[in-house]
Amino acid sequence: MLSRIFFACLFLGLYSSGSSLSCRWMDHKFRQFSENSLILIDMMANHYPGEHTEVAFPHHLYSQASRASAEDKLAFAVQVLQEVCALFEEDDSSSSWEQSALEHFLNVVIKQADELRSCAGRHKTNRRLHMYFKRLPRHVFAQMGHSAEAWELIRREIKAHLMETDQLVASLLTAN
Repeated sequence: MLSRIFFACLFLGLYSSGSSLSCRWMDHKFRQFSENSLILIDMMANHYPGEHTEVAFPHHLYSQASRASAEDKLAFAVQVLQEVCALFEEDDSSSSWEQSALEHFLNVVIKQADELRSCAGRHKTNRRLHMYFKRLPRHVFAQMGHSAEAWELIRREIKAHLMETDQLVASLLTAN
């Protein structure tokens, strides 16, 4: 009986210390991981001459998120990072990225999402953001086909999302 109580106390102690470490991670490590993700996505760049399809960036969703509570800002940032991962985990065989570079990028973004999720408390899904990320590749591929140039346009859009997400989370870090 005492061993069960001991393990229950140990579990609760580890769980509660883990959750506070996660938020300390946000305060101390988020910027480093965010900068790394931006460097890695830049390293994946391939510059193609010619016309580029315009993609409507959802500035209004980021504007709404910036006025939300801290918990909702984190939930929005987590969702962006998860949507980015889902998009890049699609069949990217027509992209010209090195597989190892893509995997390293995804590992960094997944770590960011996991750590921020542990700070957010709850995860509220923004349906309009989800629909944007579902339509983005369909729109680009419809205009440009499944080409390396299309994936480059998507990469540039994702970089813009990562920069906006960085600013959103940074607003929480300066508020503390």
